[in-house]
Amino acid sequence: MNFAVEVVEGADPDALALVELARDGARREHRFGAVAGAVRTMAAHLHQQGVRRGDVVLTLVGNQPDWVVAMVACFRQGYVVLPCTEQLRPKDLALRLEVTRPRAVVADGRNEAVLREAGWDGPTIWAPGVMDWPAPEARAVPAPAALDPLDPCLITFTSGTAGEPKAVLHGQKYLDGQRLQAEHWLSARPGDLVWCTAASGWSKSARNVFIAPWLRGAAALLHDARFDPAERLEILERERVNVLCMAPTEYRVIAKRVELKAFLDLRGLVAAGEALNPEVLQLWHAATGLEIRDGYGQTETGQMTGNLDGEPARPGSMGRPLPGVKLWIEDGELVADPATVPTFFLNYIGNEPPTGIWRTGDRVLQDDDGYLFFEGRTDDVIISAGYRIGPFEVESALVAHPAVAEAAVVAAPDDERGSVVRAIVVLREGHSSSDELARELQDHVKESTAPYKYPRIVEFADDLPKTTSGKIRRALLREDAPGS
Repeated sequence: MNFAVEVVEGADPDALALVELARDGARREHRFGAVAGAVRTMAAHLHQQGVRRGDVVLTLVGNQPDWVVAMVACFRQGYVVLPCTEQLRPKDLALRLEVTRPRAVVADGRNEAVLREAGWDGPTIWAPGVMDWPAPEARAVPAPAALDPLDPCLITFTSGTAGEPKAVLHGQKYLDGQRLQAEHWLSARPGDLVWCTAASGWSKSARNVFIAPWLRGAAALLHDARFDPAERLEILERERVNVLCMAPTEYRVIAKRVELKAFLDLRGLVAAGEALNPEVLQLWHAATGLEIRDGYGQTETGQMTGNLDGEPARPGSMGRPLPGVKLWIEDGELVADPATVPTFFLNYIGNEPPTGIWRTGDRVLQDDDGYLFFEGRTDDVIISAGYRIGPFEVESALVAHPAVAEAAVVAAPDDERGSVVRAIVVLREGHSSSDELARELQDHVKESTAPYKYPRIVEFADDLPKTTSGKIRRALLREDAPGS
C-alpha cells in the first residue's frame, strides 16, 4: 500500500482531513484535496533538493500541517522519514544526524539555531506555510513509488540502558498495520474528529495523530501549543472532539487541577505509556461517563494490547492482546511472536533484523480473564510522564559537568508523572553539595539533552553502591528512593 496514494489522494477531496490550531491562536480547516496537493508540492521540493527513494528526511516541526505533509510526502515517494521532537538539544540531533545521515531536513524556522549547532548545513526546507505554497508544474512532481511492505519507511529513536538511543527502522507495512489498533482500540469512525496530543517526533504521535484516524475515515486535530489543562478541556468542547488520546500524565494533571465535566460529542478516551491511577480513572468516568481505555506498545512493536472498544475497561490494566497478536509471559516478562504483530519493526539501523521471539523487557502479570498488568521494566529504563528515559544519557550529561565525579540515575515515584528522574551524584574534590549546585546540574542536563530527561531530584553521596565488577547497583538505589 502507498499510504499517500490510497488514503490521502484516494479520499473524498472535500472531506475534512485536519483542524489546525496554531500557536498564534489561528484556526484553519484543511480538506483532503488540499492536503494531497500540499503533499505533491512537498514531494516536488524534496525531489528538487536531491532526495531519492530510500534516502532519509529528518523533520523538526511541531504539531502543524507542515509536519504531516512532510511525513506523507516521504510515504508517497519511498523516502525514509525521521520525525524529531522539538525538545531535542544539539547533542541529541547530532546523534540522529550521524546515525541516519539524512539527505534533507524539513524544519520550522524556530529550530534553526539548534539544527545548525548540531552540525547540519545540508538541504533544508523551512516551515511553516506549505499549505499556502503555489502548486508546482505537474512535470516537477515525481511519480509516487510502487512500494513493498518491507521497504523502509520510518525511523524512530528509543532509549536504552547501557548506551545511546537506538534507531528503530519500520517498513511500509507499519502504516497499513495501524488498521488493527485503529479499529479495535482507538476506534475512530468516519466523520469523527480525533485528537492525539502526543508531540511530533514520538512513535505514538505519527500513528495516532493522523495515520490511524485517516485509515478510519476520521479527521485529525493539530494543536501546536504547550500543555495547559484548562485549555485542553476548552478545546475538547469547542471543537467537538470525538476521540481523545492523551498521555496518562495529562489525564492525571487535568483531573487534579481542573474541574471535569461531560462533553456531548466525546465518545472515546484512550491512553498508553503507563498505568493510570484508579482515582484518576474514577474522576474521568464520573464526569464524562466514559472509561479511559489503556493500551500498550513499544517503539519497536507498535500497539500490541488494549482495553478494546465495546468491552469494559479493567482499571490498572493495559488490556488484552489485540486480535491476532500472540503474547505470553515467560519468567515474568512479556514476550511476543513478531509474525503476529503487523507493526513490528525491520531492524535497528546498523544491526541485522531480529530473529525468534521478541522479549519486551517489561515485567507483566496476567489475570484469569487474560488482562495484562504492567509491573515494571526488567532493565533500568525510567518511564516518566510516558517518556522512556535511559539513565545512560542523563548520567553522561551529569558527569560532563566539572563538579561531578560519578552519577547514577534511577526512577523515583511521583503522583503526577508516575516516576521522575532521580540523580545520585558524587562530587569531585573541591566541590560541596548545595541546593544551588543541584539547580546548576539540573540546568546543565536541560542544556545537554532533551529537557524532559532532567533529574527532578538531585541527591549527593560520598560513593555509589557497586558490584564486585564495578557496575552500579541501581536496584539498591531504587529501593532507597523517596516514597518507594
